[in-house]
Amino acid sequence: MTAVRCIDLCKTYVQGDREIKALDHVSIEIAEGGFVSLSAPSGGGKTTLLNAIGGLDRPDSGEIWIAGQRIDNLSKGELAALRLRQIGFVFQAFNLIPVLTARENVEFVMQVQGVPAGERRGKALEILAEVGLEGLHDRRPSEMSGGQQQRVAVARAIVSRPALVLADEPTANLDSKSSDGLMALFTELNRRHATTFVIATHDQRVMAYAKRVVYMLDGRIVDDVEQHAA
Repeated sequence: MTAVRCIDLCKTYVQGDREIKALDHVSIEIAEGGFVSLSAPSGGGKTTLLNAIGGLDRPDSGEIWIAGQRIDNLSKGELAALRLRQIGFVFQAFNLIPVLTARENVEFVMQVQGVPAGERRGKALEILAEVGLEGLHDRRPSEMSGGQQQRVAVARAIVSRPALVLADEPTANLDSKSSDGLMALFTELNRRHATTFVIATHDQRVMAYAKRVVYMLDGRIVDDVEQHAA
């Protein structure tokens, strides 16, 4: 089965008097259970492609299909519902709510989904233990290391067991040990739950964990390599 299918995507931004082709006729398919790295220099198009797949940005033309559903023509409300139920996001800035504990941050998505309080708490504690944060559930982000905060962000992204997780430079604010720990966690989640991961990065260490590396330049896919993951 295909988790992600993009057909002939184009996206142009205007900066001053210049037009920048962020996506230039990009087509890609990603199978369910895939572990894919999108690699490009800054401005190469990887984040634009990731945002398009996640419904955070619309292409100017082309089609995007997620799990057999076309999403590029959905309304903002329909896209928000899709993201809430089917896609997990991990960002380099963590995007945790400072006044909430780790458990409360993880519960937040489930609260929006309407999951009852008792069930939310149990699932949050379970997923925090799964990502290696057992016993740290009552700490706020300011009381945690960068690596621990990113694991909370991962727990929040996967607590509802989305079939697809999109990560944008998830190791950019982490040291090498924390980066390796995060990627090992992604690898285990991919193996255990067949979660599809698409990770935008220019970090060679991150690419080494991927089963497939898609190289982009100037908004185009220039190479697509299957590899033995680390």
